[in-house]
Amino acid sequence: MICPPNTAALAALHPATLARRWVCALAAVLVAGCAAGPTSHVYTLTDPAPQATATARPAAPGQPPLFVEFAPIAVPERLARPQMLVRKPGLPSAQVQLLEFHRWSSSFEYELRDALASGVAARLGAIGSTSGVRAAGQPAWRVTVQVRQFDLVEGERADAAFSWTLRPPGAAEGLRTMSCQWSASEPAEPGVEALAQAAQRLAARAADAMARDLIAASTGGATDCVRTPAEDK
Repeated sequence: MICPPNTAALAALHPATLARRWVCALAAVLVAGCAAGPTSHVYTLTDPAPQATATARPAAPGQPPLFVEFAPIAVPERLARPQMLVRKPGLPSAQVQLLEFHRWSSSFEYELRDALASGVAARLGAIGSTSGVRAAGQPAWRVTVQVRQFDLVEGERADAAFSWTLRPPGAAEGLRTMSCQWSASEPAEPGVEALAQAAQRLAARAADAMARDLIAASTGGATDCVRTPAEDK
């Protein structure tokens, strides 16, 4: 509530004092307006409690743990930003909304890369790296991921489709590069936070599938991925 000024009292004030009071009053109004602005919400794709993959095998005694190196993830240009990109039910299918006050904790491609690297490492008891730094002579599987789809539909679902390539350490005998494809969908309750949680579950499922593919690639196990002959690498 704004009370009317006491004009008689204001008239008795020195002009400089009156000016200072008006400046202070205006500043207070501006500060109050800023305080009432929208609140920013920040989300992560990283699984808070990843579970070890049942078929993972620990490193043999005296052997270093498996090292998995993640290359930068290729994403569509529209997703390469921290703001969430969301489709709203009832709007034209070609229309999306950029949510300025609902963001990933880093740009989406980095957020997803960190989530997959940490998720795969936790599931395999391995060392996951996004920096490319490892001990001299440490063999590493190299994982290259491409995001073909990552759509968030508020109040409905989150859809994702990835492809990835698993390249064995250069000195590995009898192992092959594997090319894999994966897609999944997660239901989402109304609200942006529920949509972010659905996206987080998708990232966890992708990490689980990737971990299982790495086990198959390193042991020669059964997989739906395509194995590339060594001479074609």
